[in-house]
Amino acid sequence: MAKHETPLLDQLESGPWPSFVSDMKQEAESRAKNANNINYQIPVDVVEDLLGVLELSYKDGETHWKHGGIVGVFGYGGGVIGRYCDQPEKFPGVAHFHTLRVNQPSGKFYTTEYLKQLCDLWEMRGSGITNMHGSTGDIIFLGTTTKQLEEIFFELTHNLNQDLGGSGSNLRTPADCIGAARCEYACYDTQDLCNHLTQEYQDELHRPAFPYKFKFKFDGCPNCCVASIARADMSFIGTWKDDIRIDQEAVKAYVAGELKPNAGAHAGRDWGKFDIQKEVIDLCPTKCMWYENGKLEIDNKECTRCMHCINVMPRALRPGKQTGCSILVGAKAPILDGAQMGSLLVPFVEVNKDNDYQEIKDVIEAIWDWWMEEGKNRERLGELMKRQGFQKLLEVTGIDPVPQHVQEPRHNPYIFWKEEEVEGGWERDINEFRKHHLR
Repeated sequence: MAKHETPLLDQLESGPWPSFVSDMKQEAESRAKNANNINYQIPVDVVEDLLGVLELSYKDGETHWKHGGIVGVFGYGGGVIGRYCDQPEKFPGVAHFHTLRVNQPSGKFYTTEYLKQLCDLWEMRGSGITNMHGSTGDIIFLGTTTKQLEEIFFELTHNLNQDLGGSGSNLRTPADCIGAARCEYACYDTQDLCNHLTQEYQDELHRPAFPYKFKFKFDGCPNCCVASIARADMSFIGTWKDDIRIDQEAVKAYVAGELKPNAGAHAGRDWGKFDIQKEVIDLCPTKCMWYENGKLEIDNKECTRCMHCINVMPRALRPGKQTGCSILVGAKAPILDGAQMGSLLVPFVEVNKDNDYQEIKDVIEAIWDWWMEEGKNRERLGELMKRQGFQKLLEVTGIDPVPQHVQEPRHNPYIFWKEEEVEGGWERDINEFRKHHLR
């Protein structure tokens, strides 16, 4: 017999898709069944009360969670998100319901033994409810009491060799795609770079000192499987600087129907004969491709590495061999003023682990110095860029402007120069003008 009536939540189970409500009910039933076998360290009916408070929130049309203060583990300023219910008498099992963010392994590779250890820990000292994974990338442990925070942290660090992730105004847990471990398109080792920067910037990750949150995300190629270009203050997107490799025989095989486009991903439906003009060339954003005399030609200097042609004809087209990454900055997905995509800052950099990625770290630290000095409270990097201008960002990073930094021709016809940027200053230019034109 359920502890709370949940008619509104029950409706969420009626559709054709799996429901989180069903999962929560299953966990509540499991906890009640195993109460005599497992040494639960928080109330057994925590999930029952969680369902109850959620039902009440739906009924009232408002949340019944409050922040209520700062909680965490000793020495860390982040990693724990404090949650308290504003109806503790009615739902004592969730009077405290803190969330822990756990730093996920690079590429999200686990052993089954490790996953079982995580689940056993959380079953005993938490609600048993997890989110694999949160939007930042972390393993999310949903719901425990204040008393259990240090106990869980000790178990994680001493027995599982695992750390908490980031929360608050700090570096959030860096996240990467599966990279070269499984993907043939990866242009650099995403897992190594992600792990290296995670270890390098431990203070920035655990001791909040930034104006607001800051996210690293690592995509091995322009397919952007972790959506870094849309969600990361600094995104590292694999790319190449030489020509796309073309196998002309494979191109002919696609045109002749001998090879299925999109690696056969749409095999369950007959889309008709493959049309290279319609499905590849006409969809090229810069129109840098053409097909004539049985050959596919690419004007590579116009290519923006969108990957569409490679995705459609993977047996015929490959990324170039001179690989590295592009660094984009300033993306965010806020609720109020709309999403902002990352702006290209470094068109190409070699991802060189031999010197501990120093060239990349120099860019990171120059940006942080500027943002921490000039950023307002709760102002993301992208908002500072909008406020002070992209030229200021180039100045603080010491990066010379290049055509790739220009999204479109300027609308404003007035161009303002700094005197020190003009060789010889204005005085020489005025004298030259007088000499030749004012005789």
